[in-house]
Amino acid sequence: MDLVTAFHRSLDGFTTRVAQVEESQWGAPTPCEEWDVRTLVNHVVSETLWVSPLLSGATIAEVGDRFDGDQLGDDPAASARSAASAASSAADEAGVLDRTTHLSFGDTPSEEYLNQITADLAIHSWDLAVATGEDPVLDPEVVDKVGDWFQEREQLYRDSGAIGPRAPVPSDAGRQDRLLGAFGRNPDWSPDV
Repeated sequence: MDLVTAFHRSLDGFTTRVAQVEESQWGAPTPCEEWDVRTLVNHVVSETLWVSPLLSGATIAEVGDRFDGDQLGDDPAASARSAASAASSAADEAGVLDRTTHLSFGDTPSEEYLNQITADLAIHSWDLAVATGEDPVLDPEVVDKVGDWFQEREQLYRDSGAIGPRAPVPSDAGRQDRLLGAFGRNPDWSPDV
């Protein structure tokens, strides 16, 4: 599977799960200990809003604080769909993977940036699903794509504090559970544990 397709599928998986959140679930806990469901969704929507300007060559300074604060408003599902639509269009532009993205830690190939966002969308889709009782099974091809990409980056992510310690998973665990463990997620997490 090519990267842009994986990105689109990750976006779709996340926005589908946002649309399924019930009104009573916005304050529910998530595997991200400091975040409830609304905070998690706001984080991902905000991150998704950054995709279009960054892939178009904008710098962090040029974007400024435009995507700080609440990005969900009164209709989180519509906000998620709108952000996803803009990000999808940006990812579909010709030559997008050959560009340079100006991130807070330095200039980065756009291909690497899109891999990072694809991974974040996939992992947070799982976070949202288990927090709200939705289907936690991720697209297996996206899991493979993200898992292959993340293998050589896991320690760098951990050393930078972007992820927590590796969660133990059985040696015979499936690819999704191994990926979740690599990102510091307990595949058996539930709001009741």
